[in-house]
Amino acid sequence: MIIWSLRSPPMFLLALRSSRPPLRALPSSCWTCRSSTSHIHPHPWPPPPSVPPSLVFRVRTPPTASSCASFHSSAGMELPDRDPPRKRIRTGQQRGDAEAPLRGQVQDFRGNPPPKPPHTDGRGRGNVGQLVGGQRSGVRPAGLHRHWQTCSSAPPPRGAGPPFLFSVLSYNILSQQLLDDNAVLYRHCPPAVLSWDHRLPNLLAEIRLLHADIVCLQEVQEDHYHGQILAALQALGYHCEYKKRTGQKPDGVAVAFRTSRFHLLSSNAVEFFRPGDPLLDRDNVGLVLQLQPRDGRSQPSSICVANTHLLYNPRRGDIKLTQLAILLAEVQRLARLPDGSSDPVLLCGDFNSAPWSPLYTFLTRGRLEYQGMQIGMVSGQESAPRGQRLLPFPLWPPNLGISPQCQYEASPGESHLGHVTPPSHRGEADGRGSSVGATPDPNSEDQGGGAGAVVCRSRIEHGLTLRSAYRHLQPDGRPEITTFHSRTALTVDYILYSPVSTKATPPFSSGRGLQLMGRLSLVGQEELEEVNGLPNQYQSSDHLPLLARFRLLH
Repeated sequence: MIIWSLRSPPMFLLALRSSRPPLRALPSSCWTCRSSTSHIHPHPWPPPPSVPPSLVFRVRTPPTASSCASFHSSAGMELPDRDPPRKRIRTGQQRGDAEAPLRGQVQDFRGNPPPKPPHTDGRGRGNVGQLVGGQRSGVRPAGLHRHWQTCSSAPPPRGAGPPFLFSVLSYNILSQQLLDDNAVLYRHCPPAVLSWDHRLPNLLAEIRLLHADIVCLQEVQEDHYHGQILAALQALGYHCEYKKRTGQKPDGVAVAFRTSRFHLLSSNAVEFFRPGDPLLDRDNVGLVLQLQPRDGRSQPSSICVANTHLLYNPRRGDIKLTQLAILLAEVQRLARLPDGSSDPVLLCGDFNSAPWSPLYTFLTRGRLEYQGMQIGMVSGQESAPRGQRLLPFPLWPPNLGISPQCQYEASPGESHLGHVTPPSHRGEADGRGSSVGATPDPNSEDQGGGAGAVVCRSRIEHGLTLRSAYRHLQPDGRPEITTFHSRTALTVDYILYSPVSTKATPPFSSGRGLQLMGRLSLVGQEELEEVNGLPNQYQSSDHLPLLARFRLLH
């Protein structure tokens, strides 16, 4: 039976208790918590009916609020001294060559044999499917220790109005076709744990147990979405929106939200591909939703939720920044209010960029001076990028219709059924691809610096105030990791949000924004090595899910 107390946490306040087995991960659906009642707030919603009846939850003492007081650090992240491989579609012959090593004895990171493959039911489906309905006897605690971190217990600011609490999940679930086409990345995994029949029950069980109000997913394969994932999420009370990547790519991004908590105002797909432009010839996409909380207000506000998966290629920072500018232009258009202020923004996804990289700095500081910057340095994925080619000026062609402030210079195309049709842009800007850095424009004035101030033309900006829900460093100073396979251990996934502002000027009026209440902790590289990396028997993606809880203030 389930043991709940009046001070039990929500479903996502569960901890993954580590038994530290050397090579074996244990089910994410068998989460346990240590007993304590300090710093725990009453559960604002009833527990979901889908909780396995054999699970017993006790409360673990979270860290104090001071542990989450700062979300930015000047410390650098030590990046792996190796080149992450590209995720790309391979030919049949290449696929066979990549899978050849998997047919032999697979070894883990330390050279030891892997754990035995899970028992299957004759259809390739592992025993995790049995965990959905209840815990197997003799199951040890889960291998990854992830606990809930309380970031704020302060009351709402005066005059902010009644709070609205909600949670957000961002998760790259690893497209099965991309997994199969890049099997060399997962040579440490027993083949049985890589099958979709094994992975799907794990992924759905994890999403259900995290119990988020808003779910942003990346690498959602189209046939799996329409054939399995959509129905499963709808059965959990979610409304879902999906945008497939352009061209022949098999996957896309999805945003789901609980209809009991939000009402959909608009859904807008964003395509980064522009025919005829070699800078924007990639098929990445984004999805931007406007959600209105169901909190019974006479004048309810809304939240702008954006989800994307930027280009992977570490040596094409120019493409990443341009894709991001297109997404930010759409976010700013939708979030802007008639009075000049903006709705709070949630920006989630896999940005294929490391913390404190120039791209991350651009997001969190609102501007980037890119004069003389190497293209391979933008994302921070490589500690020693190859080549010396610099970011060109201008960074993107003027006929893209996006200003250096990441805003539309002209109205975008007509919308159809809530999805924005991007304008057609052809041709290239003069001088693109030059390795010579841009020079300041002596005839321009920086409005923010007063009369006579010179603005650097090689600057891009955006008008949003964004902060990361994670610190990116653990208490001992080690970097947090969100993705880990045989050749990469890095943070590339983020939940960015508009913090509460006390300013009376745009983009937020006084008291408007999001207050971070808590988050599900991340782990370091050593902890992931102990469970044989990602994916493994019970964590079925090469990314970890991010989960944060917010208070909406008006």
